[in-house]
Amino acid sequence: MTTYAQNLNEILDREALPAGGVVSGDVDYVAHGVAFRGYQARPAGGGPYPGVLVVHDWLGVTDYVRMRCDMLARLGYVAFAADVYGADIRPAPQDAAAVASGFYQDRALWRQRLAAAFERLLAEPSVDPARTAAIGYCFGGTSVMELARTGASVGAVVSFHGGLLTGPEGEAKRITAKVLVLHGAADPVAPDDALLAFENDLRTAPEIDWQVVTYANAMHAFTLPDANAPEHGALFDATAERRSWTAMKTFLNEVFD
Repeated sequence: MTTYAQNLNEILDREALPAGGVVSGDVDYVAHGVAFRGYQARPAGGGPYPGVLVVHDWLGVTDYVRMRCDMLARLGYVAFAADVYGADIRPAPQDAAAVASGFYQDRALWRQRLAAAFERLLAEPSVDPARTAAIGYCFGGTSVMELARTGASVGAVVSFHGGLLTGPEGEAKRITAKVLVLHGAADPVAPDDALLAFENDLRTAPEIDWQVVTYANAMHAFTLPDANAPEHGALFDATAERRSWTAMKTFLNEVFD
């Protein structure tokens, strides 16, 4: 069992540990000749359970992502943390923007790595492949929309304070997942014009089931307890963190029903 800092444990313990417990640990996998190290948490037992891909922020696979996987396992899901960067790449905060920007500049590689992680989730014997979702934070929130834009068979995606990118004209029609975007109203990374462009892009495909929830005064990274840089538009917001997790739970309950 992973030992977390107190501020992460306080969030984790909002979800009760099931009687049977949770099984968790690092998962090494290889795709396209590159080694990756993700993390998986699942209820103890054979399943099958719904599978949830969890995509990290720009720091890579950290305790924050592991904690969210553990929370999802406590809810009865198999949660697999994707490693977009590669097993040996865990950037320091001052280097993270440069590492993440490489994927914004090469969306084909980004999507390839997300698809590989999703396939790794589906390969788990305890996962029900007919009930899947992907959630992500910051860079990861943008990532799950990139995965959806590939036409992947993921049933639902949830973006927490992600960047709101649009795609090439007509690409939105490839999205088959139900979409939930949890957004900070004071997020300078995705300001109002970016949000409107994102929504207008989805409107080009009326068949997509999508929704956006916006939290008053919440900045970028509002779910991350260590976010404390309001001068850069990033700040933890306990109310928005709680409400967004509850919104995700309601959404997944509906999708997996």
